[in-house]
This record gives sequence, structure tokens and C-alpha cells, in this order.
Amino acid sequence: MILAGGEATRLPGKLAKPAGDVPLLVRVYRNLEPAGCPVYLSLKQPLPPELAEPLKRCTPVYDVERQRGPVGGLVSSFAAITRRYAFVCAGDAPLVDVAHLRRLLDAWREGDEAVVPVRGRHDGGEQWEPLAALYDAPAFARAGESALRAGRASMRQVIERLRARLLPMEDEAVFTNVNTPAEYAAFVERLA
Repeated sequence: MILAGGEATRLPGKLAKPAGDVPLLVRVYRNLEPAGCPVYLSLKQPLPPELAEPLKRCTPVYDVERQRGPVGGLVSSFAAITRRYAFVCAGDAPLVDVAHLRRLLDAWREGDEAVVPVRGRHDGGEQWEPLAALYDAPAFARAGESALRAGRASMRQVIERLRARLLPMEDEAVFTNVNTPAEYAAFVERLA
């Protein structure tokens, strides 16, 4: 499940920006497509033609309600798919790939409802990476809907309602996001 329905207020149009020889969202898809599983796009509206054509093999799933953030997008998406388990990736995470997914699958144990990467921060705290994680889709949909009704709709608050395995990971590069002009410039420089 690639999340591609955000507002992108800090970098408008980011999913269509060049990421090498393809748009950013297409790069994310191509990184994950070799897993051989169906790929869904969580959207709030149809993609523009320059993205729709190269992503035509993906199944679009539209938000039932808008303005509910990634939790709302995933609740809508997970309610619409028939798959029990889903790997979630942000549409602006151009370095997440099948190797990352395999690490999460290897960590999954019976009874888990989520495997969420966690990495250390420079201040000694933890940084959860819920948009590069593996979920039991029905469990997430139930917990997410409950959190939305309670007014607690952050990804972390939903994960705290699940039987979640927090998986320490040190590979910071895989968690690169392109949210701002500076992050985009750094990513393009890294590609060069």
C-alpha cells in the first residue's frame, strides 16, 4: 500500500517531481513491485496523467473521508482490500525497497499485528517509521477507526493499540523522505 494522498503543502507536486528518470511516486512503485504482490495506491483523488499511465498496474483506493491524515487513508484503504497483511510505504520514500520489506517479514511472529521499524535519534530518543511498516490490515482498520472516533489519530497512537513488534534498524538511508525543497535537493544530489 503506497500512501499517495497527502497534501504536500511543504513541497507541492512532489510525487510527480523527477527522481532519476521517473517521477518520485513511480520510483517508489518500481522499488516495491519486484515483491510480486498486488500494489495499491491510497489516494484522495485520481492521479494526474503523467503518474496514472506508469502506475496503471496499481489498484487505486480512495479515502472515504478527507482530512483524516495517513490513519484515515489507511483505514479507508484497508477496509477496501481483501489482503490480510499489508506493507505500507509513503509515496515520498524513494529508498524503501523489497529488501526492507523482507527484513520486516523475517521479524513477523505469530500474533503480531504490526512490525514497525524504529531507529535511534541523535538526542537518544526513538524515531518510529510507521510509513515503512508491515500491518495486519483488519487489525489496523479497527484500531485506526477507534482512534479516529476518539480524536487520537496519529499513526503512533494507532500502533500503540496493536500488538506491535518494534524492530530496531540502523539503516537511516532507507527512511529518506522527500517532504521539503531541501530534502528534495539532497535526494537529487544523492542520485547524481
